[in-house]
Amino acid sequence: MDHYTLKLAGLERQLPYVDINDELAYASFVVISDVKLIEAVTPLLASRIKDCDILMTAEAKGIALAYSLASYLGHRDFIVARKSIKSYMKDPISVSVKSITTTELQALYLDGTDIPKLQGKRVCLLDDVVSTGGSLIALSQLAKKAGANVCANACILAEGEAADRDDLIYLQKLPLFKKTKGGYIAL
Repeated sequence: MDHYTLKLAGLERQLPYVDINDELAYASFVVISDVKLIEAVTPLLASRIKDCDILMTAEAKGIALAYSLASYLGHRDFIVARKSIKSYMKDPISVSVKSITTTELQALYLDGTDIPKLQGKRVCLLDDVVSTGGSLIALSQLAKKAGANVCANACILAEGEAADRDDLIYLQKLPLFKKTKGGYIAL
């Protein structure tokens, strides 16, 4: 079998395996363009996010989810940390980030014009999948640099050991996989 079958919010998706190394793999969950899945998970995730003033995510896969959740929660806007400095940014701040889906150290940047939207606010950090937590750590560092109070960490899927975290709101566990000669086995 060349994919993992994910059943979530009454929907089914086939996730291809992606090798991490010679022994491990993950199931690639790309939600950014999956309108039906985002619509299905939004009310479920929103019901678990309490007392936040604004949502913050990293580009790119969390953007559609953040938009949907912000709209559902009645928020005026949400914040996106970028992976590069854009020409329109004024006085950006940055932090380094390493995640399971990237091979090299990256940076996340927050536009200085977004800082007033975060100052003194209760922010919920949002991602599609949390595995190592590297992206959430970087988002938290950016939010704190901007003067925000991180009140929640949320995602659709918690991968591997991330499902054991007590500070993470998620809908379902996504296993990591051991590579074998016969295919992949969920850990």
